[in-house]
Amino acid sequence: MSNSGGRMSGKCCIVTGGARGLGRAIAAAFIREGALILITDIDEAAGAEAASDIGAKFAVQDVTREDRWPEIIAACQDQFDGFDVLVNNAGLVETGAKTGGGVSPEDTSLSAWKRTFSVNVDGVFLGCRAAIPAMRQSGGGSIINMSSVASLTPTPFLTAYGASKAAVAHLSTSVALHGAPDKIRCNSVHPGQVQTDLHSNMVRDMASMADAPVSDVEADFAARIPLSEFGQASD
Repeated sequence: MSNSGGRMSGKCCIVTGGARGLGRAIAAAFIREGALILITDIDEAAGAEAASDIGAKFAVQDVTREDRWPEIIAACQDQFDGFDVLVNNAGLVETGAKTGGGVSPEDTSLSAWKRTFSVNVDGVFLGCRAAIPAMRQSGGGSIINMSSVASLTPTPFLTAYGASKAAVAHLSTSVALHGAPDKIRCNSVHPGQVQTDLHSNMVRDMASMADAPVSDVEADFAARIPLSEFGQASD
């Protein structure tokens, strides 16, 4: 339920990758604080269902398509008469042998590297680039880019994912410095292990590649967390 007196009352927001996981939770939290939300996702059925459930609008979007970004921003402006916040949340992680995602620099295929960077970096860059002039015209705004703790702590696995999220952190600072004179803020957020579909798929793939039980992989990840507990999307 929307809160007309909330901290985001009347703010017009786009959340990419909003069909599930962190994207859906972010959109729902914003709505509870009074925001008007357009979620986008490449999965039309799941996106439409999520929008209906949380009280948002929905548009199909492949964030790697340059020509789609101006249309998405225009859709937000047309439906809500404004555009204040962009959450670049859409992303992927490839770890399975079938996709060539590998776990190490040696095992990661070039095609998996390019797919990961296309969504995680190109998609964020295109979103930022399209949002800046629109936000400048309306007097400012906020861009929130979802990075990861993997960007801060390199490991011998998740090579493409970690590198892509480090690029997002760097890009976010560049956008913040560029946008500051026009009151456009840009920040990167670095979640740790959060129980989402993306996390579950990653754990399953890594267990398969290591020929180990899923529970063992989960325990290994949990051991890296001070509280030994995974985060929840609603956190």
